[in-house]
Amino acid sequence: MVSTTEWLITIIALLAILTFDFTWAIKNRNKETSMREVLMWTAFYVSLAIGFGISLGGWVDSQAQQEFFAGWLTEYSLSFDNLFVFVIILTKLKISKERQQLALLIGIVIALVLRIIAISVGAAVIARFEAVFFVFGAFLLYTAIQLYAESATHGEDEKESGIIRALQERGVKPFTIALIALGMTDLLFALDSIPAIFGLTQNVYIVITANVFALMGLRQLYFLIGGLMERLIHIGRGLSVVLGFIGVKLIFHACHAVGWHEIAGIHIPEITITQSLSVIVLCIGTATVTSLIATRKKV
Repeated sequence: MVSTTEWLITIIALLAILTFDFTWAIKNRNKETSMREVLMWTAFYVSLAIGFGISLGGWVDSQAQQEFFAGWLTEYSLSFDNLFVFVIILTKLKISKERQQLALLIGIVIALVLRIIAISVGAAVIARFEAVFFVFGAFLLYTAIQLYAESATHGEDEKESGIIRALQERGVKPFTIALIALGMTDLLFALDSIPAIFGLTQNVYIVITANVFALMGLRQLYFLIGGLMERLIHIGRGLSVVLGFIGVKLIFHACHAVGWHEIAGIHIPEITITQSLSVIVLCIGTATVTSLIATRKKV
């Protein structure tokens, strides 16, 4: 159990890091982001997340440590699809590379606020109605099937194009449209990511920190991922398997929550966080490696 003091220390530390990052971004908002800067910030945030996750084993417990890494890896991986839509939005609106820095900055602030609200609502619903995991599980299974069967990014692109066209017809400035579209995009993706992480842990502290660490490196990852997106052709399938697995895990959990420990004489298994983390690492790792091998001739 995380104490109030530990919550305060975590919040202050994260706000300090975010403030420094945002101050840097605002100061350099009219400059094109260099690859050296991107790599440094990405390495910093990934190392920070890994260091934080390792430390949890010392001052909380190993369960919290595994839950954090499972949640962070899932949220960080799901952000790849999010970033692809960001690339489409900013490219279509012809936002200069210099101004993309500020657009992403504001978009991430909006994302953080929306995620915290969604997590708070989700935690309250789960506390009062644990059977909601049936709904979460079914939704994730549906999302997994859709993601596997068709290009998820293509579907989101059509939604965003409709929004963009409507705003353009009303004379809204491209930069303002970009901010609105980025916020709407993250809200859509939160519908997948929030149930997914609640399927791995119901510890609100872990849910929030995993989301914050995943979002903190998103701006830098955007500039790094531009050239890699064309090569990660299997990442969608890898994510669909992860979401499908978590969906099944949620349904199993809901069955136990309502007292259904077996159906037709068949025992319903309880999937541990260690098993979940193993599946997530295996799926994302395999999708990444096979993508890079399949597209190696494009380099």
